[in-house]
Amino acid sequence: MPPDLTIQILPAAALSPPLQAAVYNLCARAYPGENLDPLWAAYAADFHAVGWIADLPVCYAMVVTRWLQAGDGPLLRTAYVELAATLPEFQGRGYATALMQRLAAAIAADYDLAALCPADTQLYQHLGWEYWRGPLFIRRPPEGWPERERSANRVTDTDTAADTSAAAELLPTPEERVMILRLPPTPPLNLDLPLSAEWRDGGELW
Repeated sequence: MPPDLTIQILPAAALSPPLQAAVYNLCARAYPGENLDPLWAAYAADFHAVGWIADLPVCYAMVVTRWLQAGDGPLLRTAYVELAATLPEFQGRGYATALMQRLAAAIAADYDLAALCPADTQLYQHLGWEYWRGPLFIRRPPEGWPERERSANRVTDTDTAADTSAAAELLPTPEERVMILRLPPTPPLNLDLPLSAEWRDGGELW
């Protein structure tokens, strides 16, 4: 890890309003021209990873729970990484690599899998992430489902996730690419099978 970098893993409730504003500004600078407001409103974070140089947050990633399913296999409680970002003037110095390594260690025991929709392929492949080769789908709830079932991105227990997914319709998403990281609890996976994730209102499907 770069010697000047300090990394914190913070529960969602520990992100104070000033720190949230600083992290939002970091992400806005890393993703110029994108409206991040809908994403912040839609994503129910499990925790945040923040990398600091002195008192300045310079890199960041959010982890949310998602429920991925390979073929007709079991639902996998997945640490889904959102809004991975580094301030432009600090890019290329190994900070994002260190942050993602620390994040992988933090999720290793508590999730079945990790996944993300990458912006930087080289970074993640270097860290052991793999592209899912099979087709990608979103499990879309039928019209008329209650809000609790539609907001599956906020479901954290396996039984409720399974109930939510049972009657879902599969929406193809051929334009998307997803990478996964195998964790110690990850079962054997065939990366050529279809992969699906639950529907979420707001934000991005993948």
